[in-house]
Amino acid sequence: MHDLIPLAQMSSGTRGSVGAVLGLPDSVHRLKELGLSEGAEVEMIQSGSPCIVRLSGHKLCFRADELLSVLVRPRGVGAAG
Repeated sequence: MHDLIPLAQMSSGTRGSVGAVLGLPDSVHRLKELGLSEGAEVEMIQSGSPCIVRLSGHKLCFRADELLSVLVRPRGVGAAG
């Protein structure tokens, strides 16, 4: 999992795939219900807190603390994938 970073650390315009969703069971369940499950493709539209991500053609807004439990494998300039 060394190539995974918190979703909140992605820059605007960066895409990646969800590698893990960690945290309290209720929080993990809620994020997975929104589609943030392993393998899901995401794009950071606006970084910061709150941030906006694109997921399955939908834009979702999150506070940064909610995103710390979502780890992604970024695909951008110089990123493997």
